[in-house]
Amino acid sequence: MLSLTQQDIVLNQSARDKTAAISALAGELTQQGLVSEGYVKGMLAREAQNSTFLGSGIAIPHGTTDTRDLVQQTGVKIHHYPQGVNWGDGNTVYLAIGIAAKSDEHLGILKQLTKVLSADGVAEQIRQSNTAEALISLLNGDTQLEADFDESLIALHFPATDLLQLTAVAAGLIKNKQAADNAFVADVIAEGASYLGQGLWLARSSKGVSRTTMSFVTPSQDIIHQEQSIHQEQPVKGLLMLAACNAACHKPLNLLAQKMYQNQLHTLFEADAAQLSALFTDAQPAASDEANTAVFKIRNAHGLHARPGAMLVSVAKKFESAIQVKNLQGDGKSVNAKSLMKVIALGVKHGHELEFMADGSDAPEALSAIGDAIAAGLGEGR
Repeated sequence: MLSLTQQDIVLNQSARDKTAAISALAGELTQQGLVSEGYVKGMLAREAQNSTFLGSGIAIPHGTTDTRDLVQQTGVKIHHYPQGVNWGDGNTVYLAIGIAAKSDEHLGILKQLTKVLSADGVAEQIRQSNTAEALISLLNGDTQLEADFDESLIALHFPATDLLQLTAVAAGLIKNKQAADNAFVADVIAEGASYLGQGLWLARSSKGVSRTTMSFVTPSQDIIHQEQSIHQEQPVKGLLMLAACNAACHKPLNLLAQKMYQNQLHTLFEADAAQLSALFTDAQPAASDEANTAVFKIRNAHGLHARPGAMLVSVAKKFESAIQVKNLQGDGKSVNAKSLMKVIALGVKHGHELEFMADGSDAPEALSAIGDAIAAGLGEGR
């Protein structure tokens, strides 16, 4: 596991373009004794083959397979660009991570980094970071970027008879996750919930909260509650509760605002627990029973690093079908096959098997094209 230190990070850098940025990183890697002279040529050649931009304001420039013999020791050098660097194709980079790695060691580095960097809103947090400690916290996953929300925080069709009971249940779910204490429970019950419309109520508090977390409950029977602010009875079809202690609360609140604007709050009551979790966390819901599946073995000598990963994602994006992929030798979780960040985070090595699930009108064609691309070596030959 890569262990980042403050010495790995150089803050407040600027570069006229990505060539200058990559050359500066190569110089740092050389100066630190991680690579020999000439590694910069491999980094620039790799960039010419395919952009190392991952998304979320991050690029991971590294050498080609032909220059791996110049790597003396695995490591990284990180340059922070608060003003951004034009990385081409309309992409702006705020954090460039120069990687020196032998063999497939870089896959572990990429897997660690991309799991963190794929979170929503991370680019802005990176841009605004002004200390090495803050960046290390982000890169190590110590900074919460998304609200906690999973099926254990959802209680559908709970036998409640009033809004207060629903509020207590929702607060209890969050407390049981050890994300908030009794002060939070007392505050949300005392303050009550606000009516958003279409039967949805929102309760929130920041008291006694240690991690930003959401819960969602619906009653098993029809409930009517009188909203005190307007002295009018309103239906209670569901309650969303938010325990907030950091900026991770912005995403679910923005999603709620969007649903309100589109008059689509009622869709929350039509979803099951898995669909609700996926909606608020960008997780991939389970593929439908009609989804087409196929398993392909990766034969690239150095696994799915950035270049073959980008080729795989490029093929998947050509099709309208929703395409998920899981590494059968990994943690078993499915990710969006059209996201380079998420595909690289699978940590796919030589010989690993990938299971693809395509759901849509062109699903068979998508799987066939993906299989052909993998068999052809994803741009690296057979």
